[in-house]
Amino acid sequence: MKTKKLLVVGGVAGGASSAARARRLDENAEIILFERGPDISFANCGLPYHIGGTIPDRDSLLVTTPEIMQRKYNFDIRTQTEVLSIDPKKKEVVAKNLQTGEEYTESYDNLVLSPGAAPMRPPIPGIDNKHVLSLRNLQDMDKIMERIEGKKNVAVIGGGFIGLEVAEALRELGIGATLIELAPQVMGPADPEMATPLHQELRLFGVDLRLKTSVTEFKEAEDGVTLILSDGKSLTVGATILAIGVKPETTLAVEAGLEIGITGGIKVDDHMKTSDDAIYAVGDAIEVTDFVTRQPALVPLAGPANRQGRIAADNIFGRDSVYKDTQGTSICKVFNMAIGMTGLSEKTAKCTETPYEKIYVHPSSHAGYYPGAHPVSLKLLFDPTSGKVLGAQAVGADGVDKRIDVIAVAIRSGLTVEDLSELELSYAPPFGSAKDIVNYAGFVANNVLTGESKIYHAAEAIKPADHQKLIDVRNEEEVAMGTIHGAKNIPLPSIRENLDRFSKDKEYLLFCQVGLRAYLACRILEHHGIKCRNLSGGYKSYMMEIGRQIAPIPEDEVQDTDTGEKTINQRIETLPPILEVDACGLQCPGPIMKLKSALEGIKSGEALSITSTDPGFAGDIPAWCNSTGNRLDDLEPVKGGGYRATITKCSGGEACHSSPGETKRFTNVVFSNDLDKALAAFIIANGAASMGYEVTLFFTFWGINILRKDNPGDVKKNLVEKMFGIMMPKGPRKLGLSQMHMGGVGKAMIEGIMNKKGVASLPELIAAAQENGVKLVVCSMSMDLMGIKREELIDGIDEGGVAMYIDQIGGNANLFI
Repeated sequence: MKTKKLLVVGGVAGGASSAARARRLDENAEIILFERGPDISFANCGLPYHIGGTIPDRDSLLVTTPEIMQRKYNFDIRTQTEVLSIDPKKKEVVAKNLQTGEEYTESYDNLVLSPGAAPMRPPIPGIDNKHVLSLRNLQDMDKIMERIEGKKNVAVIGGGFIGLEVAEALRELGIGATLIELAPQVMGPADPEMATPLHQELRLFGVDLRLKTSVTEFKEAEDGVTLILSDGKSLTVGATILAIGVKPETTLAVEAGLEIGITGGIKVDDHMKTSDDAIYAVGDAIEVTDFVTRQPALVPLAGPANRQGRIAADNIFGRDSVYKDTQGTSICKVFNMAIGMTGLSEKTAKCTETPYEKIYVHPSSHAGYYPGAHPVSLKLLFDPTSGKVLGAQAVGADGVDKRIDVIAVAIRSGLTVEDLSELELSYAPPFGSAKDIVNYAGFVANNVLTGESKIYHAAEAIKPADHQKLIDVRNEEEVAMGTIHGAKNIPLPSIRENLDRFSKDKEYLLFCQVGLRAYLACRILEHHGIKCRNLSGGYKSYMMEIGRQIAPIPEDEVQDTDTGEKTINQRIETLPPILEVDACGLQCPGPIMKLKSALEGIKSGEALSITSTDPGFAGDIPAWCNSTGNRLDDLEPVKGGGYRATITKCSGGEACHSSPGETKRFTNVVFSNDLDKALAAFIIANGAASMGYEVTLFFTFWGINILRKDNPGDVKKNLVEKMFGIMMPKGPRKLGLSQMHMGGVGKAMIEGIMNKKGVASLPELIAAAQENGVKLVVCSMSMDLMGIKREELIDGIDEGGVAMYIDQIGGNANLFI
């Protein structure tokens, strides 16, 4: 005997879960499941992995088939049938069989909407080109696989979950991948500094990553499509895959008069009921409430969708079941790395004006002495008053999922940072540490909460106040790999014997590699009445904040192997390594210390290779080799996690002299702001860059005026700084000649001749230099002396000091203008 008639629109995730739960609750109910496509309940999260070959069997993506589900649950499954409209008053829908074209009505007692979300396709000219594809279902996947077969290069637009997974899939196939992202980072839900390791990972695996870039037009090309980019460049590829996000499928709901939330999703209550008592909605199409902020949100994730489907069925069949909001727990694999997050991000906290404090820790995934340990960088947000855990993000090669899942439970349970420190978590050397990463984060956060540890963050280290001094408590070998500009080095073991170097009138901003040694140094200084704070997460967090990344790999250095993989051409002919050094499981400075010790045991001109699982190693090793005079011959990721570098020992002998293919450097100090001298500097720089030189222009004192903006807007300055600013020229268009200026007449004559002869203007030369990769470095000390602020200067420049210039003058040519 039929008790109720239920229609479910959408047969994936939420819809299938709702229908299955309904049958378990009522054996006699009439249940009809409509699905527009040919498949139900398929693993859409697995589509990129089948494209890349990680999941070889297509059929394994079919969690079940309509036939199996129909036999198992005894309900009517109608695939390739689209619901065209809903009449809430009559409680009827109009459906269309897409194979026969037949349209018919179907009545209901209750209706569950699970239409999902559709890939966004913005109105870009040419976006309907046959080579511009999206990925939503199995049919899209099949089309992509067919279209990319035999292609050398494919573009992926969008650096979210799908974009990152597809880019990795392309590289697994040996296809060149260009990832284009409008934002300054990939993985938009994450905070910017937590995405920095992903940028490094992508580039190490040969992905051409283009941030802060968009596509303005698609043009037909021979056997492909040409992308016109926002930076003025163009890119021709065999295919383009759009992955710029999804939007809720709400057409049916809107036309039925259902209430739509402020985010654009279908508005539901905590029972999943819409504004119509007979209609429920679940999945990617609905607006949810953020568990932490209590604000409306769109969170298109499979886990919540399945739970929502179950809850909707419970309530339809008489069970009072409540959905307790969404905290956005998610994870994504990016080659050897993973990034996971749960709860509140710092970006969201700022937008919603939620009070928070944050800490960073960088422990190992398990005991460092057991093989295979990898560093995990964890960011924890908590309430600065109560200590309640608000959110977390983690990035690393191993153990990210476990820690994020634990903290997700902590957030759901309302735990505090003190509770985290007391959690009893499983431990054995292959799986964790006696003090798990979550415990460790709890200890650090609780120390901050109680005032035992006073911290600061990387943004403050970039520009300390006049009464603050930066102190690096690491050892000399670590400092050689890089430090924060302006910091003095007083290693931790020598703090007590150097107390006379600290003044009680100053505040000292201490830092080490990850935060522990600086914390110990702070405790020593505080006992002697010296004001100090510790950089949370140390120099490692600082480098994540400022976004140091592996440089993009030039196209002429990438070659195809016989297996279809991509490798990096070595610039220098090298001897094979005579020694293999295993530094896996060690965190900085461990790998570098082990490398230094190993190099002492080989002769000049001999090479060794070293493998490390520390993600920071990939950024540290070039700086260390540059500082010590040894030669970095090769740097590559290792499958399964880690990085392998080949280094040749150099002691001034012939073996380490530059080879013809090695990069040549050209440096130029620009001291003057005279127009003719500025023109000379940039003409020479562009010429050197075109000849393959790595060019650096170091602007100091008056030369900085060349890089000033015409109209920087309102810049906060004191009286003296304003006076300096008025007296100095604002940018390249305001410069005068060093000779024959004649009140501007001489300048006008020169510019007229330049225009007639087709010589580029100074602004054009500056733009060309930046496009040619010329590095523009401004002396930070000169900026301070002359009252020039960073926001007054053009984009795309670096700040530095004498040390940065000295590092560059190992070049083949140096000038002073």
